Amino acid sequence: MTETYSTQILKDEAATVHAAEVLATQLKPGQVIYLHGDLGAGKTTLVRGILHALGHVGKVKSPTYTIVEPYILPLASCYHFDLYRFQDAEEWEAAGFRDYFNSNSICLVEWPERAEQVLPHADIEIRFDILPHGRVLHITSQHPLALEELCQ
Repeated sequence: MTETYSTQILKDEAATVHAAEVLATQLKPGQVIYLHGDLGAGKTTLVRGILHALGHVGKVKSPTYTIVEPYILPLASCYHFDLYRFQDAEEWEAAGFRDYFNSNSICLVEWPERAEQVLPHADIEIRFDILPHGRVLHITSQHPLALEELCQ
């Protein structure tokens, strides 16, 4: 059964980081998280907040050119994918990206629609819509999530 959560308005970057911290408490090894939204919508900011909440200290680079950035954290190995420049399935296979998606890792994937033919299904899908002053965050999950604190 798919659990769908109501949308949340994120007024600023601090609200996005707070949402990331709440989401991070819900993540488990083996999960795949898709992040949808236009350029500048807040996808990388959310990932940065999740990674910091999971224990990463330091900068979180956008993997726009490298396609993936790995983070070895106490909970799990986390892989941040940015598929904006992704070209084709051969590139996916040649790079061995399929191996990153396993029961010991958490994969956060920006622009998943660019590789839908090779990606595993998402456990959690996050969509951003840009407002004139803030963002709307939509979360859909294949599993129940406790997200009551998102709107605090």
